[in-house]
Amino acid sequence: MSTTSEQLADPSATTLLRFATAGSVDDGKSTLVGRLLHDSKSVLADQLEAVEAASLSRGQDAPDLALLTDGLRAEREQGITIDVAYRYFATPRRRFILADTPGHVQYTRNMVTGASTAELAVVLVDARNGVVEQTRRHAAVAALLRVPHVVLAVNKMDLVDYAEPVFAAIAEEFTTYASELGVPEITAIPISALAGDNVVEPSSNMDWYGGPTVLEHLETVPVSHDLTACHARFPVQYVIRPQTAEHPDYRGYAGQIAAGAFRVGETVTVLPSGRTSTITAIDALGASVDIAWAPQSVTIRLADDIDISRGDLIAPAGDAPATTRDVVATVCHVADQPLAVGRRVLLKHTTRTVKAIVKDIPSRLTLDDLSQHPAPGQLVANDIGRVVVRTAEPLALDTYADSRRTGSFLLIDPADGTTLAAGMAGEAFASVAKAPTAEQDDEGWDF
Repeated sequence: MSTTSEQLADPSATTLLRFATAGSVDDGKSTLVGRLLHDSKSVLADQLEAVEAASLSRGQDAPDLALLTDGLRAEREQGITIDVAYRYFATPRRRFILADTPGHVQYTRNMVTGASTAELAVVLVDARNGVVEQTRRHAAVAALLRVPHVVLAVNKMDLVDYAEPVFAAIAEEFTTYASELGVPEITAIPISALAGDNVVEPSSNMDWYGGPTVLEHLETVPVSHDLTACHARFPVQYVIRPQTAEHPDYRGYAGQIAAGAFRVGETVTVLPSGRTSTITAIDALGASVDIAWAPQSVTIRLADDIDISRGDLIAPAGDAPATTRDVVATVCHVADQPLAVGRRVLLKHTTRTVKAIVKDIPSRLTLDDLSQHPAPGQLVANDIGRVVVRTAEPLALDTYADSRRTGSFLLIDPADGTTLAAGMAGEAFASVAKAPTAEQDDEGWDF
């Protein structure tokens, strides 16, 4: 079912919230998700029966709700979450897409995947352990990915006798840290996922807490899907030229609108060439329309025959991004192989993939105190650092702060297609890198 801009603007309409859960090992993420699904009556009878049978076979008296999300056999056997588990559920007030991400440090890169499209992140903390390094790591990833809302769920409050001072101390420490990272909104909620306290129903054991439950906050937190207010961007995915008797002169540029809206009659610029033209028609679902907006998939036709191919970007003439071959960004390194200075890579930005060289790695982030480790030389799996990349061809990059869609990119190994790093262009909370110097690669990639 398609969603119109009027529906998106109507607060009474059922909205969609994408959110991710994160936290250290054994903080109870999967149990929290299972409790949300169970108590919101989003679990089918056969699913619950399967969980009850699996729990009984493991000698547990009560159903282990974590099994509702830990679907892989290795996850069930080890009692941990390895991969990102996506779950879809709904309440009368809102629809949800949930990404339950792993807690082990070696799977931090999986959180980047789960939180990259999230509007909210739930970071769990074990009330007995407080804020640990992995908590800080997940807060940093959420801040880097510009997740606008973060919930601190202080779990296992039943194991600290529901003590308010324990919760208050953890909430203050986390809020101070996350605020330094630039997280715009932080909500702390004391819970017991195992007992169900403050997950769906308010807890009678914590009458000192007067805030919302986790589900109540998820249902009411403001989210905006109206991308029409963003800078309009249309990455070209495919050029359509039927050259048939019925359509001898048809030339259309197909793709998905990344942000903003486009109108017939609008003057646009094609990047990186910089040529301008006028939109003469927009085709959507087999019909001509006067206006189209993100994230619709459409075909745009222009008044002039311009050399346009996959990877080009169409933008309003008065609001086109600058092109550059020097990309300064923050990256989360996700591959097992290191990313070193001088490494040849492919840079994939929207529908455009170009050759590139890592010219500099100015710093690596130390999560303990948010300090910068200068000139590390390389980044290894799960590292977060600043990079300077020189591309073979110009790119029309926005800053990630302006657009999560057109300010992000991937670095890829040209040999086997492995994703090396996920990048966010422009400023994050790291220092600005120096501009690269012109050098020639000894393998012939001279940019």
